[in-house]
Amino acid sequence: MTIPPRFLDELRSRITLSDVIGKRMKLTRAGREYKGYCPFHNEKSPSFYVNDDKQFFHCFGCGAHGSVIDFVMRNDSQSFPEAVETLASLYGMQVPQSAPEEIEKAKREKSLYTMLDDAAKWMEEQLRNPANKVPHEYIRERGLKEETLSAFRVGYAPSDMQALRKHLSLQGYTDEQMVDGGLLKVSDKGREPYVFFRERIMFPVPDRRGRIVAFGGRVLPEHLREPSRGDFTPPKYLNSSDSALFHKGKMLYGEPHARQAASEGQSVLVVEGYLDVIACWMNGFKGAVAPMGTALTEEQILVLWKMIPDESKIPVLCFDGDNAGRRAASRACERLLPLIKPNHSAKIAFLPEGEDPDSLMKAKGRKAFQAILDSSMNLVDFYFYDETEGKIFDTPEARAGLSKTLEDIAARISDRTVQHYYREAFRNKTRQAFAPVQTQKQPWQPRAPYAGGGRFGQAPAPMPLSPLKRPAFAKGNLYPAAFLACVINNPAIFHDVEEDLGSLHFSENSLDHLRQNVLTTLSLNSDLDEAGVKDHLVEAGFGDALNALLSENLYTHASFSRKNDEPSEALQAWRDAWKMMQNQSVGADIERAKRAMQDDPTEENERRLAAIRDMGKTGGA
Repeated sequence: MTIPPRFLDELRSRITLSDVIGKRMKLTRAGREYKGYCPFHNEKSPSFYVNDDKQFFHCFGCGAHGSVIDFVMRNDSQSFPEAVETLASLYGMQVPQSAPEEIEKAKREKSLYTMLDDAAKWMEEQLRNPANKVPHEYIRERGLKEETLSAFRVGYAPSDMQALRKHLSLQGYTDEQMVDGGLLKVSDKGREPYVFFRERIMFPVPDRRGRIVAFGGRVLPEHLREPSRGDFTPPKYLNSSDSALFHKGKMLYGEPHARQAASEGQSVLVVEGYLDVIACWMNGFKGAVAPMGTALTEEQILVLWKMIPDESKIPVLCFDGDNAGRRAASRACERLLPLIKPNHSAKIAFLPEGEDPDSLMKAKGRKAFQAILDSSMNLVDFYFYDETEGKIFDTPEARAGLSKTLEDIAARISDRTVQHYYREAFRNKTRQAFAPVQTQKQPWQPRAPYAGGGRFGQAPAPMPLSPLKRPAFAKGNLYPAAFLACVINNPAIFHDVEEDLGSLHFSENSLDHLRQNVLTTLSLNSDLDEAGVKDHLVEAGFGDALNALLSENLYTHASFSRKNDEPSEALQAWRDAWKMMQNQSVGADIERAKRAMQDDPTEENERRLAAIRDMGKTGGA
């Protein structure tokens, strides 16, 4: 039985490897991977690792290695076709019959990949051809070094309408293949087919596996290209049409680079165009991607989340700071809203008006762009701002209208739990906004929903930091940091608390990256003592984060996080603190549920309050 490669690619793209394997054996998070006891040999300590981003499993004990299909074949004792059938049924897919036409189609697609790669190589050569000195100098003047041009395989399509066609014909490719691949256009005047991309800087578009599937072309500035005929003005950007290999609504430019960056802990960003992605990459923001001439689609949102290996999947969507950028953000959020679920959302960032990431970083450096990202708005804040900015709510009817609009927005969220918390957040924001202010004489206008109250495109002023003066256990602010410090100071307790440490949530990326490195380090080096752990973290570049974490201020308010010469005492102190944190979390949930019941006394809210109270009685289990 021959299964079309395209179907296998589609099947793998839908599968989360840890989900499939996790249903057949116990897995625990270990940094950005999962680990467990190998099902293929007997072992006393877990050495079997699962990597969702790279889509493979590996056992360091027996050497077992492979894809999700390999795992099902070996674990379930199935043949290759049986394993594919098993996985396809889990995702509602029908395995296509291996008809002769399907086999022929797979062969055609394979030759298209090869042809597009050969076209990309030719375009790269054209950019460096002395005959094309002008476009080469132009792109270098834009700040792209040779290293960058090579990393993104940037090329040039000359003005000759037949040059690429002649080159590929000599390589054995037909006009039909070139048309199928989007390189050639059939003349509607009965003339010879002609090359689609001409006199443009070319950006090959790779799929997630790095295979070229399409192209984007930027026209040269008017003073650098041949004069246009008549009053025709060529579009600034031109993209390949959809083809057997390329669906622009499902792909993101820069995905291979961004996936690698995300696996290394960098944030995933969405910017507008090819040069913005490259500018971000050059300045260290290697997790940048861009849609190709369209608004962000539902399929692309799912791709973004799948790229992020962390439990919290929150990419940052960057938009221009003008009205067009505001409208684009609203459209993106419209598509995002029904899809959000626990730990799956996005943040919204606005650039200064008239700037894009490329121009901003050229003028003010990477710190200016980082400040924009740091001031990004949560989705719930953006929606509240979008519905209130510039509006006056000086009547009960206007305020009721706002409440109804926000309720309708929350109702479009499919996940019931997230929907509940959005309703609660909107109600809290509305209550705060309408709270009476004695000095207020003008009709009420909404307060800015995020610190600083900056306009779109302007980062809010940073909030001054004050030293911690008293314990903040009531709000749980110190617990995550204290638990992390406890493991670093007492690595002997790691295996007893590994799963708990892996489940902690940190609002600060620097601390979360430190936690992930601790998990990976102690998973692979279980015999390290306190000094060894700290030396490893310093060598890995976490020296500043370590110094900030292991402070006397933390120990004053969370003494259990200090070094303890008795591992059993350190472990017991951890467990006592963990229980206290869980009890406080349940208490906070009860208070929120009570407020929700008071605001909206429905049966659903009553059941939720009763369920949380029952959870508190059983110790949060």
